[in-house]
Amino acid sequence: MAPGGLEIIPLPELGEHPRDLLPKRVMVPWDYTDMSDARWRFGSEFITLRQTHDGGPTKLGLAHKGKWVAYLNGETLFVKTFDFIEGATYPDFGCNLETFSNEEMLEIETLSPLRALQSGEAVEHTEKWYLMGDAPQPPSLQEQDLGDWIAPLLEKLGV
Repeated sequence: MAPGGLEIIPLPELGEHPRDLLPKRVMVPWDYTDMSDARWRFGSEFITLRQTHDGGPTKLGLAHKGKWVAYLNGETLFVKTFDFIEGATYPDFGCNLETFSNEEMLEIETLSPLRALQSGEAVEHTEKWYLMGDAPQPPSLQEQDLGDWIAPLLEKLGV
């Protein structure tokens, strides 16, 4: 992704204690990722990552079941959709989404499940990309505002 934007990663609904005692959110930081880096914001509904010219390398992987990730840069909204296959084995401790940023760019990478292929076999991994120009700016990056802002845009794109 071009420099200067904001990545938006939706999170699943929060569980409830003591009903939900088993972990279901896989989050894998790379060894060089500083979790106190101000470019990251970890909320209850979204994770956001801002790409800046003064940020060093940072990378996070997720077992992402939310179906979409977005990147807002100026007035352009990029949305990528992809699937998570329950019970499948994914690389990097179970990640089907990995995001990386440094001072030059931001990467939104999706991964397919691991699979051993026999001679002549193939595997397919599908992403759908949507691009919306003239996207309005969110009123703020507060969770409620961000959710209220992006919902009609996703609906307009059919996501």
